[in-house]
Amino acid sequence: MNKKINISDLFRAYGTIFAGIIIVIVFSILRPDAFFTMGNLINITRQISLLVIIALGATLVMCVDEFDLSIGALASLGGVVAAKLAVAGVPILLCFIIPVIICFLIGLINGWIVTRFKVLSFITTLAMSTILGGFTFWFTGGATVFQNIPKAFIIVGSKSILAIPLLSIIMVILTFVFWFIMRHTAFGRKLYAIGGNESASQVSGIHVKKYKNLAFALCAALAALTGVLMASRLGSAHPTGGDGLFLQSYAAVFLGRTVFKEGVPNIWGTFVGAAILGILANGLTILQVPTFMQDLLTGCIIILAVIIQKMGRGDSK
Repeated sequence: MNKKINISDLFRAYGTIFAGIIIVIVFSILRPDAFFTMGNLINITRQISLLVIIALGATLVMCVDEFDLSIGALASLGGVVAAKLAVAGVPILLCFIIPVIICFLIGLINGWIVTRFKVLSFITTLAMSTILGGFTFWFTGGATVFQNIPKAFIIVGSKSILAIPLLSIIMVILTFVFWFIMRHTAFGRKLYAIGGNESASQVSGIHVKKYKNLAFALCAALAALTGVLMASRLGSAHPTGGDGLFLQSYAAVFLGRTVFKEGVPNIWGTFVGAAILGILANGLTILQVPTFMQDLLTGCIIILAVIIQKMGRGDSK
């Protein structure tokens, strides 16, 4: 009986990882020549790099028990602003920094509205997403920014170091940085405390409004960085270029909540969740499965992840 209970607990705690391993095995058997190769592994790390970066931001906001539905629009804005600046001849470093700063400030506005006026983050960020979408469309005239993009701008998105894409290296560095922040700093512990019990955190002396604002700001900054890196990789920026990352980023976070026993948003869990989504998309593409099936599967994965999380907490009754 104890053995059965232990197996059940093990499945609830690490079932997502087991599922990821099974997915790898299935694709490796079906297409060993194309899927299970070092070249494709490196390609997968490049493919998931942008998803991981934007999902890290979503993880921070979910740690304080909030949502930011504007991250897709923020990524789009970051990309077009960076591309426009590059075309205008602004130094490349500033092309990367300025959009991140702009979106950081927008994130502060999101957080301020949520904390100051007690407006649901769902409503606030949905409205902000609409505003940013309209502004981005006006700013670009609804057209893709691609003409006269300097070659220096696309170096980050296309360059590799020792055969490892620079985007993959940036992804790993940011993952380690935010893991350290959330696990080993007072800032990270306070975010988790707020998400666990906001009232108790307030009583214990934590400046809840301040840390929620910072969570929204960092989320927006990471979304903007994702958009800039996407523009650098593609050599162009579309006014809706970041929209496709919105659903997948939260799918990665929800999957991440099921990876470890804690059942809370966590950095490495989000990384694993994004990796599973990336492996799934890569394998389905190799098998020539229609693109819309990936969207269907992503939606199903989110629902399944939430159900598993509820079962793990004993909330299914």
